[in-house]
Amino acid sequence: MSEKHIVVQGATVKCIFSVEPKLDKLKVKTHKKHYANDKDGSDKLIGTSKELGQTLEKNTFGKCKKQPAGVDFLPCLAVITKWSGFYDTVTLSNDGKILTEKSKATCPMGAPDCIEFTDHGQITEPSEQNFKNVEPEVHNQINPMVDVRDMYKKEAKHEGITDTSS
Repeated sequence: MSEKHIVVQGATVKCIFSVEPKLDKLKVKTHKKHYANDKDGSDKLIGTSKELGQTLEKNTFGKCKKQPAGVDFLPCLAVITKWSGFYDTVTLSNDGKILTEKSKATCPMGAPDCIEFTDHGQITEPSEQNFKNVEPEVHNQINPMVDVRDMYKKEAKHEGITDTSS
């Protein structure tokens, strides 16, 4: 990914020291004010550098390679102690900096930057305005079954006209 997307609640993370590649999801707990990619402003809170401690849904990545126990490994207890690689130009109301998909977290068991994002959590939600702004020729090449020009033609209304033919 060449762009840096803002990370939102529900973004998936992984630990490089997980024995089995298990994923977990970010839970934003430090504010209820700043949203991204969420037209209703109810689900996609922006992740910040203040999301510390147990701020994941399951707070585990399975077994941890950094905790050997004989022939096996102890379970991971994911606790985030700090973030790096965040967008430091903007500070949100919780005094946190915005996390991007390039941000990484540190866990006390692992090494610095051992937890990384695999998905930023945003989803594409086309709105009515997106369809109005589309170039009809481009849309017709992608989806030849629908002509977007027909979607927005205004139909004539015959209000207030009386029929004199009868």
